Amino acid sequence: MTAGSPPEAAESPPRDPLLRITGLVKRFPGVVALSGVDLEVAESEIHILVGENGAGKSTLVKCLAGVQPPDGGTMEFAGAPHTPGSAADGLAAGIQVVHQELALLPHLTVAENLFLRRLPRRAGVVDRGRLRADATELLARVGLEVSPGTRVDRLGIAQQQLVEIAKALSGECRLLVMDEPTATLTSRETGTLFKILRELAARGVAIVYISHHLEEVFEIGDRVTVLRNGRTVATSAMQEMTPAGLVRLMVGRDLAEEFPPRPERADTRATALKVTGLRVPGAPEPLSFEVRAGEVVGLAGLVGSGRTEAMRALFGADKALGGRVEVGGRHVRIRRPRDAVRGGISFLTEDRKSQGLVLGLPITANVSLARIGSVARAGLIRRREERRVAEGLGQRLHLKSAGVGQQVRTLSGGNQQKVVLARWLHAGSDVLIVDEPTRGIDVGAKYEIHELLLGLAAEGRALLVVSSDLPELTGICDRILVFSRGRIAGEARRAEGGFDAEQILTLAYSGYLNENGTSA
Repeated sequence: MTAGSPPEAAESPPRDPLLRITGLVKRFPGVVALSGVDLEVAESEIHILVGENGAGKSTLVKCLAGVQPPDGGTMEFAGAPHTPGSAADGLAAGIQVVHQELALLPHLTVAENLFLRRLPRRAGVVDRGRLRADATELLARVGLEVSPGTRVDRLGIAQQQLVEIAKALSGECRLLVMDEPTATLTSRETGTLFKILRELAARGVAIVYISHHLEEVFEIGDRVTVLRNGRTVATSAMQEMTPAGLVRLMVGRDLAEEFPPRPERADTRATALKVTGLRVPGAPEPLSFEVRAGEVVGLAGLVGSGRTEAMRALFGADKALGGRVEVGGRHVRIRRPRDAVRGGISFLTEDRKSQGLVLGLPITANVSLARIGSVARAGLIRRREERRVAEGLGQRLHLKSAGVGQQVRTLSGGNQQKVVLARWLHAGSDVLIVDEPTRGIDVGAKYEIHELLLGLAAEGRALLVVSSDLPELTGICDRILVFSRGRIAGEARRAEGGFDAEQILTLAYSGYLNENGTSA
């Protein structure tokens, strides 16, 4: 096979397969999610599974885990037919899954979530001392520095992701499936996870690893299987694949550049957002910064550095302890999100499923939600107008759906993100806060989201972009504010050759080091 060319067919696995899936089919009303998927995974293998959003990856995993029954095809596990009737059957077979949608119980502690299925007991009651000790050991294994007694709903989404990974590692398993496990993790946490995965593989565990981060899959994977439109299109050894060839197989076309071209903008536009002395609970000092109209400002930092907390306080989702916010020179008093929206600020949350969307409602209702008065008259929603608005924004954002009446829960991750973006475009805000805009989104949809964000900036909107993906920030931002332990440690500006990544990382770690450069 020549460099960069798509592989023609799969070669036999290096070992007898632990998992063999043949011709798997899964249908939903109006949609064929899987139409002939083949997959073989051997013991001790890290097998990459890639494809665009909607290609069928998550549906395949749910069938494997027993969450959803397939409509056709066969599955074999450890040499026997695999027909799980429930998630419990999947676990009993030795299959552990870290789903893209987190499955934690928010009102329980971290320790309780980690060992919920097998809480340690003494004399018939939960042994709290052992529970805390076991949880502390497991959290250290994934590099998460939180108290085991912390309630999960008090953690950020990235910290919750690490808890989910730790939970999967808490029990013995023969097959570990990880669906976008590093979507919100920094390079340090990702490195720790990769070390753990290699140790598991060395002990004979088979791993199916799903990710849209191409640099990750080439670093960790042994072989790769590509899905497109619900079918297997290729399987290949990673060393025989190139990034360009992999993208071509995934999207069915070439992407000439990773990021869209950035329009040239003169630095003469008026200040769109001015934040002075914003006091965020738990932050060591007040925060002050400005964003100009048409400017894209990134917020970088390690997991737990305070980026999301600052934006939630600015938007009124969490209560700020003080500070002044001006939008377009007007003072805006923000006590709750409604005040921010009325003042011209929108917020695309990092957790679109639980905080950004009403999954059981159709696209129309989700789009009109932030400005429902525009599609209502005399207290009644004008369904035709609501539909017209949703269809217009759907066309603008290239939304892929069966129609704007489709339930949002049935859309792919990239299209769900477009629905949230459509809502805030309908709200007409001058300032847009975007937290992890491409989390769990494939390379093709990422390009579209980045193109949309840059287009909004070109129209004069001010953007604040929070991302754990440093290449994303350096690819689309004009400036980057670097957070470290709740404070803005410094600012990086785009030079002629781009950003200085070393400068950004140095600032990000600055709050965690002593004066002599050792860990604080």
